[in-house]
Amino acid sequence: MDRRSLLKLAALMGAYGVVAPALWRVGEAQGRLLGDAQAFDYAWLKGVARDLATRPFQSLQGDLPPRLKTLSWDEYQAITFRPEASLWRGQDRAFQAQLFHLGLYFQTPVRIYEVEDGLARELAYDPDYFRYHGDEPLGTLPDDLGYAGFRLSFHTDFKRDLAAFLGASYFRAVGESMQYGLSARGLAIDTAMAEGEEFPNFTGFWLEKPSRDAGHLTVYALLDSASITGAYVFDLFPGRNMVMAVSAALYPRKPIARLGIAPLTSMYQVGENDRRMDHDWRPEIHDSDGLAIWSGTGERIWRPLQNPQTVRVNTFLDNHPKGFGLVQRDRNFANYQDDGVFYNRRPSVWVEPGENWGKGAVMLVEIPTRDETFDNIVAFWRPDQPLVPGQEHLLSYRLTWGEVLTDSPYELATTQATRTGLGGVVGKERTYFSWRFVIDFAGGVLAMLGPDAKVVPVITVSRGTVEITSARPLSAIQGCRAMFDLVPDDSDEPIDMRVYLALGSQPLTETWVYQYTPPPLAERAV
Repeated sequence: MDRRSLLKLAALMGAYGVVAPALWRVGEAQGRLLGDAQAFDYAWLKGVARDLATRPFQSLQGDLPPRLKTLSWDEYQAITFRPEASLWRGQDRAFQAQLFHLGLYFQTPVRIYEVEDGLARELAYDPDYFRYHGDEPLGTLPDDLGYAGFRLSFHTDFKRDLAAFLGASYFRAVGESMQYGLSARGLAIDTAMAEGEEFPNFTGFWLEKPSRDAGHLTVYALLDSASITGAYVFDLFPGRNMVMAVSAALYPRKPIARLGIAPLTSMYQVGENDRRMDHDWRPEIHDSDGLAIWSGTGERIWRPLQNPQTVRVNTFLDNHPKGFGLVQRDRNFANYQDDGVFYNRRPSVWVEPGENWGKGAVMLVEIPTRDETFDNIVAFWRPDQPLVPGQEHLLSYRLTWGEVLTDSPYELATTQATRTGLGGVVGKERTYFSWRFVIDFAGGVLAMLGPDAKVVPVITVSRGTVEITSARPLSAIQGCRAMFDLVPDDSDEPIDMRVYLALGSQPLTETWVYQYTPPPLAERAV
């Protein structure tokens, strides 16, 4: 299954408020369990993943009764979880959980377990947990059918989700707006490579029953694919931002050409800097508008996202990175005019390495899209040293989901907007082609600058000529606007650019980076 098929349903559910199916019953009436209780801890789960990696991979894709494989869109959407069957309902716990039903795009069974006092029991499938199309159950299905995933809610609002794990190794969470947007994954394998991408699956989840005074929840997961297995721990801490502390033990079955650690997946169709797909009445359509990087040297980088004509892969080499994330920085409703899905409320996600990640690169993959239901943006960390099959590889990091990423404060001014258009001087005849870039910066010390401060744009480009440069105050945002024209050479290959504002030798802003693909010579109208 490719990324677009896998994410189409999840994107629609989050964007259009479709009621999602949910979890199992263990409320005041304990849900049915399978088998005997077994001792469980993270060491045991790592042993399972390690042993699994020594065996040939066996895909569970499509291992479903025929009735579930033929569900229509309407039939699947009609399957909704009964809130009264939520796990831990009526037990005075701060968390509740609900299950997703198998079917339609989700055809890989996932085993769900409850862990209490160090013992794990699998939750049996029960058709009574769900409502169905026309209130007609799907026929006799086995107790060990499994589920597609689960979602979690918190005692601040049990009616709305905090997080959901659904499809391959995808999961999502919300900040204070309680609105879904981009997704994270357990791993990315061979993304944007000619051989095709591999999508590992979380095949089992173990939910640790929270104590009555617990403000966080621990979820364990088993990952499996043709190339690798893994044991994961997610510690979830709800708040204004949702914080997830992630630990993983990975066991490769074979060498992996391009491994993506802490992968993030988002959508960018059209925005102020890229109007290639500008056929919609809304001025901007995106879950994220930029990739933010805090490099190991301390440099702050902002790369505006684009919807390219062909698949584009950018690599940002680094050593001991401090963090990176896909960010929805523009929070102004007027720039979206969307009163249905509210893109201005979409959360950002910041990845903070939990230990020394060493050398590697943050990779950004941008895929062409014509439809906002398709996620076309991927960002992840690619370690410089490949994982060795037959060995254990440990990693940890922290994910922060929210509208204001307080865990990654910026002391420098940040990019507020990127706009592009035809270059040249208004009122003066153009005799050659150029392309203008306008970058608005705000924050940091920019509002404190006096009228005589000599702020200059520091601009570097990989090819072409830069002209008509300026940096001037922009009172509307208490910041500064940098502007320049790029005159490309005769090639239509991409051109890399870097811009920041400086006062003398002092940088005042983060570094804006961009990749511009000039049109062919025959299409360069002036």
